[in-house]
Formats: sequence, structure tokens, C-alpha cells
Amino acid sequence: MARALVNLAVGTVVFFLLFLLSQSNPSKSPPRLLPPPHHGTRTAMVLPLFPSSKNSSRTFLHSHRHLLRSDSHSSHPNARMRLYDDLLLNGYYTTRLWIGTPPQQFALIVDTGSTVTYVPCATCEQCGRHQDPKFQPDLSSTYQPVKCNLDCNCDSDRVQCIYERQYAEMSSSSGVLGEDILSFGNQSELVPQRAVFGCENEETGDLYSQHADGIMGLGRGDLSVVDQFVEKGVISDSFSLCYGGMDIGGGAMVLGGISVPSDMVFSYADPVRSPYYNIDLKEIHVAGKQLSLNPRVFDGKYGTVLDSGTTYAYLPEPAFLAFKEAILKELNGLKQIRGPDPNYNDICFSTASSDVSELSKTFPTVEMVFGYQQKLLLSPENYLFRHSKVHGAYCLGIFQNEKDPTTLLGGIIVRNTLVTYDREQSKIGFWKTNCSELWERLHITGAISPSPSSSGKGNSTESPTTTAPDGSPHYDFPGKIQISKIILDMSLSVNHSYLKPQINKLTEFIAKELDVNASQVHLLNFTSEGNSSLVRLAIVPSDSLTYISNETATNIISRLAEHRVKLPDTFGNYQLVQWKVESSTKQTWWGRNYTVVVMALIIIVVIGLSVYGVWGMWRRKQQTVNSYKPVGAAAPEQELQPL
Repeated sequence: MARALVNLAVGTVVFFLLFLLSQSNPSKSPPRLLPPPHHGTRTAMVLPLFPSSKNSSRTFLHSHRHLLRSDSHSSHPNARMRLYDDLLLNGYYTTRLWIGTPPQQFALIVDTGSTVTYVPCATCEQCGRHQDPKFQPDLSSTYQPVKCNLDCNCDSDRVQCIYERQYAEMSSSSGVLGEDILSFGNQSELVPQRAVFGCENEETGDLYSQHADGIMGLGRGDLSVVDQFVEKGVISDSFSLCYGGMDIGGGAMVLGGISVPSDMVFSYADPVRSPYYNIDLKEIHVAGKQLSLNPRVFDGKYGTVLDSGTTYAYLPEPAFLAFKEAILKELNGLKQIRGPDPNYNDICFSTASSDVSELSKTFPTVEMVFGYQQKLLLSPENYLFRHSKVHGAYCLGIFQNEKDPTTLLGGIIVRNTLVTYDREQSKIGFWKTNCSELWERLHITGAISPSPSSSGKGNSTESPTTTAPDGSPHYDFPGKIQISKIILDMSLSVNHSYLKPQINKLTEFIAKELDVNASQVHLLNFTSEGNSSLVRLAIVPSDSLTYISNETATNIISRLAEHRVKLPDTFGNYQLVQWKVESSTKQTWWGRNYTVVVMALIIIVVIGLSVYGVWGMWRRKQQTVNSYKPVGAAAPEQELQPL
């Protein structure tokens, strides 16, 4: 019987142990904020904000992206780079640049009006808090300071070259010049190059408070990265920019030559007219009617300047008044309302529809006419911006340039327009297109390897990625991970009170666009940030699965990061601010089952002690039974002990 009890106990322990093992899951690691690679920044994953049209495929794996080849007439490679942010939400577009060995990443405003590329230096005590850490020269094995020479301004000790720049909005930047290796991301044919850049020691005004780290100067000048690379003979004397449309941020940028479309419209760009990029603007037409203006009005002071670092467009007083009058005449049936900012006298209109594709039915087309009657057609998104407080309302994004006779055309004019700055031929080309599908529309082959993007708030990093054998983009999360939750932080350009009653609809639309069940999208937090709203969502596995695959997670994050999720205009524009995953990492057998083994051992000990106790009681009982003797039974003899 004792043996039977022991066998029963052992069988129970083995069964319980197997049960625990079968029910155990790998232990969850803490939330993991994927590092910047970007893709390399967007190693973890930074997904470029590279938009697509409403008609683009909703399936990430079939959304092939292509890169431009080098100009067919040039033996030089080019550097293809992504643009991030949104012109009107952020006031600028940025690209990612890596400096040093090992590379240190920076988000730099793309500015054709600046000639110096600069980032905050580690020694800067008068620099604001920006998107990425300051540049640390001591950590780069290839950094060299530019020593004082006859071709530069020197510091007070005449040891090192310095730079100083001041901007129209009264901000400024100053610091020392250094030389190091610049890298351009995983889309670039151009290999990393040595170049001179600014290491900031002081910044003021908007430069101090902006989120971006610094400026990438694309203007004309010896310190411009374009001039430096052209001088070295590594790229042709050209570069191109393509900004996303009204509802889509991001875009594309190419340092070097490209094969331009045959129907691109060109304007002569006089390289000696001013230190900026000038175009030969002659006329402006509204709804097909020419404004009654002397062409010389566009040639005052610096002439007509195209500046990617400026948000809106600014016309000399006579031109602005004529343009304003023509627009008001065409829109006399629309209700005019106050602008979003009481400090400015914006000209705004309330419309029945907020669909950007419908704007051309309400607002007139505008044409800019260059020399030789070359015409650039401006759609409403090229001269309007959304009213941030009134749904379905739009405001003019073209203003009077105070008393300055310069015509300044900012980024709003060239949204969804490929702009090629052909400096070698002294001309600037314009081609209306959907910048989110630029490579496809140019019929370019050669697959791009988008990098995954992980981002801490406002941070993103690009990292090397791979290309699948079929040429399609391929993303890899670092390590073997099983994702139990994706956490998404999104910013929407509608105020909190307006969005609050529709928040449930928002999660439903997002679930539909991401091809997941509505039950998988959970609202974690919903807060206000000025005129915008911040939403934190969690996406969890479906009921039939225990984790989200890496492929599905990459698909979800890339759709949001690349603005391939199309939300109704009710929710305004959105920006993926940050994302992270909670993952179950692949561990050793002992790491996964440590708790189970300990519990099993405790149970074995408890059951063993219980069995031992039962066995002891049984033995004692048996001994008691055996000690009973009948009357008269023979007893063993006892040996007498001597006295």
C-alpha cells in the first residue's frame, strides 16, 4: 500500500508539472522603445514619413517604393534622402543627416536660403533642447576642427574658423567650423563624404526653440554642402526637392542630378541676381485672367526668390493687393470668416466641403508665368492653408511682404511639386505631381529599402535595412521578438473639445485602415496640446493569436508613419509622434520556465512530505497491530543478568 501511495504521488507531481509547462508562456520583457535607426533613424525602426495617395495600395507588402537613378547623362551618383514633418504644422521640412564616426544622427531643416549646415555642439550652453542629442566631436574619430586661415573668419584667439548667421525672423546661429564625414541614409547612391559644417555654440530666437536640431544649407556659397560636393566632383551641380501635399507631410530630396520629366516647366535662375535662388516671374493669372501688373514689380530688391525654408508666400504690396482683389472677386459667394490667430488679419473662407480633392471646384486656379511664357499651374493647396479652428474653412497662404519689394515664394507654393535646382544650367524646373508617389510617377526602377523607424518622442533614426530577393522592402526588428502590444502616440490637428465626441469613431477608422479588428485598437490616453490633440492607442493581438508578428507590426507602423492611413477630414492632419512595442523576447529554456520549475519543486516537496507523513502513520499503525499477543502465547526467553 505504501508503494501505491508513493506511485500515486509521483504520478500526480509529473502530471502537474507537465500541465504547468504546457500552460506557461515566455516571460514578457518590459516595454521596448525601438532605437533609432531610421530606418536608420526612422536596430529599431524608423519609418520614413513618406506619404502615398488615397488610391495607393493598402497592403504594405505590395506598396513598392522606388528610387531615382542618377541622371542618365551623368556619371555622378546622387544622394536620395527622405523629407519629414509638415510644412504648415511644423513650419518646415527636415531630412536626416549623420555626422562623424560612428555616425551621430540629426534632423535638419532643408533650407535653400542658407549656405551653412550646422548642428548644436556638445559645448554649447546657449542652445535649446532639440530632437536629438548634441554633436560630440570627441566621440568621432574622424572629426577635425577647421584651423584659422585666410579664407575664413577666425575666433578671437585666431585658432579656429567660425561662422555666424542671422535670419529675417531675428534668430541667429554662431559657432565654430569643423570637418567630418557626412552620411545620407540607406537610399543614397552617394557614399559618405567629408565636408565642413558648423558646430553651434550659440543660438537665439526660433532656432533656440524649434524641435529640429539645425539647418541643412542648400544655398549658393562655399560652405553649402551642395557646393562642397560639386567642388569635389562627387555629384553634378543640381539638387531636387519634392514636398508633400496639404494632408500629407514628408517628401523627397535628391542631392545631385536626376532624369527630369519631359514636361517639366523651367524658369531661368540668374546665379548673380542675388545670393538666393531666383526665378524669372513675369505674370500671375487668377482664374485665367492676368493681374494688371507691371512685370518689374516682381524684380524689386532681391527679385523673386524661391526659399524652401519659408512657409508661406509674400508678394510686394501692388502684387498682393491685385491678387487679393482677384481672389475675393472669384469667391464673392463664399462666407468670409476670421482667421485662427487674432494677431493676424488672415483672409479666410468657410466652405461646404473639407475634401482637398474638391477644393478646385470652389477656389480658382492660379498660374505663375515665367519668361518665354512658361506657366506653372497652382492648385488651391498651393495658396491655401486649413483653418485650424473651423472645420471646412481655408485661409490665403499668400501675404503682403510688408514694404519689402522682394517676392518671396515659400514651400506652400511648391507642395506636390518636384522642384529641380539645375545650377549647372542656371534654371529651376517645376513638375506638378504627387510627391508621395514621386518615384513611381517618374517610372524609376531600383528598389528602395525603407528602414524601420522607431522613435522616441520626436526622435527617429535610420539604420541599414535589407531588400528581399524580389526587390520588395524588407524590415527586420532587432532580435527575435514576439510582439504583444504596439503603442502609438499620434498628434491630430483638431482641438480636444472638437475631437472628444468622435474619439470612438477615430479608433474605428484607424482599425479599418490598418486591417485589424476594432476590438484590437484600444484608447489609452487622450489629451490636449494647444489647438491639437494627442492620442495614445494600443494595438493588441486578435483573440485567436497570442502575439503580433514582426511583419504585421512593421506593416501597421509604416502605414501610419508614411501617412498611408487615410482618415476623414473631420480628424484633420495626423502625425505619428512616437511608437513602441511590448515584446516577448526569445529566452533560454531555463529563463522561460524558471517560475514553473520552482513551483514544481515546491509542490514535490509538499507532496513528498505529505506522503512521508502518511507512510509514517501507516507504519506506526502496523507496529501497534503487531505488538498485540494472545493470552498464553509463547514469549521469547529473556536472558538473566548476573547480580
